[in-house]
Amino acid sequence: MASGDRDYILLDHGSGGRATHRLIREIFYSAFEASGEGFLDSAILGTHSGPLAFTTDSFVVDPIFFPGGDLGSLAVHGTVNDLAMVGARPLYLACGFILEEGLPLADLKRIVLSMARAAEEIGVKIVCGDTKVVPKGKGDRIFITTTGMGEILADPYPHPRRIEPGDEILVSGPIGEHGLAVLSARESLPLKGLRSDSAPVWPLVEALLKALGPAVHALRDPTRGGLATTVNELAQEAKVEIELLESEIPVRAEVRGGCEILGLDPLYLACEGRFVAMVARGKGEEALQVLKELPGGHEARLIGQVRNQTDRPLVILKTAIGGERILPVLTGEPLPRIC
Repeated sequence: MASGDRDYILLDHGSGGRATHRLIREIFYSAFEASGEGFLDSAILGTHSGPLAFTTDSFVVDPIFFPGGDLGSLAVHGTVNDLAMVGARPLYLACGFILEEGLPLADLKRIVLSMARAAEEIGVKIVCGDTKVVPKGKGDRIFITTTGMGEILADPYPHPRRIEPGDEILVSGPIGEHGLAVLSARESLPLKGLRSDSAPVWPLVEALLKALGPAVHALRDPTRGGLATTVNELAQEAKVEIELLESEIPVRAEVRGGCEILGLDPLYLACEGRFVAMVARGKGEEALQVLKELPGGHEARLIGQVRNQTDRPLVILKTAIGGERILPVLTGEPLPRIC
């Protein structure tokens, strides 16, 4: 093996032999043993008295490093946030890696260490996983699949079927930052001040559930398709008409300016560290104060309400100039490979 070859992923790393064992021991095991019990093909999990939530997601973001995050932290945040959306405290993660021949080992190590830090920060254990290597040109550097398990602490747990007329709608922070930050990094656009919002939302969700209990009717994270598509999905599942107030939806000036230049709508850009909450009538201000007192929630806003039950679910946006327009689901994919 040439000395330079030791700096990159080789097909030999997927053979199951000495190179595979060295890769797992030196990169994966050394990073993940602190957050779990090593990095095994199977894990033995503890017993839990309550119901468990289970989810899986794959991450193929391009570029793999972007302002405010990277593929590794995103793979952890995306999965623990999905667990949080049903009121589940994240407990365990399993992860699978598809590595392309030629990937610099330094990049792989950086991503794995980022995953380990993100898991430690939220208190989730990475307990098992797998790696596969594909020939150069048959992948795109690295893909990660994470599967998560969490303990549901909410009773009843948040679900769109619990949405009712009069429910008040909050968003936990400014929207559109992840999607635009990734696009800007991918295309080397000269847009300043952009950072992904990628972050775990469980601390905010846990506080909301403790304060409001069953008054938290539904939660959803606005990832692909952004806020507009997410709220439409909730309306469709609950069979309700929803009203959003454009003037109350938080959008940072950097995101708004970038969208104006590129002809994009921040309402359809992905977030990776925000969530939408539907809470019972009269509970919106209390929920807002809970979020505003916590790190990551100080820019939360009340952005709308559920109008009524209907056989024709839709989302109506009350514009900043006083008009109304129907806010449709995203059509097409203007920003592929953002998560």
